[in-house]
Amino acid sequence: NIIIFITVLTNYKLQIPMFYLLNHLSAMEIWYTSVIVPKMLSTFVANSRAISFKNCMTQLYLFSSLGASECYLLTAMAYDRYLAICNPLHYSSKMTNTTSHQLASVAWIGGFISPILPVALICKLVFCGPNQVNYFYCDAQPLLKLSCSSTRFTEAAISMLATGLIFSSFLLTVLSYIFIISTILRISSAIGRKKAFSTCASHLTVVMIYYGTITAMYMQPMSKFSLDINKALSLLYTVVTPMLNPIIYSLRNKEMKESVKKLFKRISRGKDTE
Repeated sequence: NIIIFITVLTNYKLQIPMFYLLNHLSAMEIWYTSVIVPKMLSTFVANSRAISFKNCMTQLYLFSSLGASECYLLTAMAYDRYLAICNPLHYSSKMTNTTSHQLASVAWIGGFISPILPVALICKLVFCGPNQVNYFYCDAQPLLKLSCSSTRFTEAAISMLATGLIFSSFLLTVLSYIFIISTILRISSAIGRKKAFSTCASHLTVVMIYYGTITAMYMQPMSKFSLDINKALSLLYTVVTPMLNPIIYSLRNKEMKESVKKLFKRISRGKDTE
């Protein structure tokens, strides 16, 4: 993700809305990983398992905010691909730099507003102890399991908000891809179809992995919640997926692949001159 972030910033050829939004996705995942992984590593390596309630709630809020922001941003990226493939003649006039900046801003702001109520509700719960979070980080579901007060309203509110966020953003993304795929299938040239599909294949792959994981984790009733299964999914969601995304974009996108190669060549030349 850091490589993609630097590559887009330093290559003027990538200063277009598609890669601008991709750069924000990389920034989100860098921050996202930094919220979870350091504490996770300290737990495994240094056996430092304690976390204060304040830090736990901060981690929960940041983790939830960045997850929501990524949902919104993936939807914005799907809209960008929809305009590029379904409305190419008007793409440059509709997807301007200002528009891409606005889409990214809405994703960030919307993401950081979305979890305020769920986190506030969890903060009001009573925890009698033993307050041992059987999880890799502070997430809503294992925290609700620890509470000795009634969690029915909190569970319902979190479930409703999470389902609404995931379903609405996923629905908009799916609708975009229905139009995209139908447009691609109408292209008479096989080369044209392949070229059109290659522009959105990497994003579609990331969307499938991301929504597949969060749907399995968060769109299930608490009665069927399994800590062991969710712990495995959480590793996929917080560690593996952010590592896979830059690889997917680099391998599937020719421009990005060439730009990354050029970046490494510049770095190697810089080392040779020292």
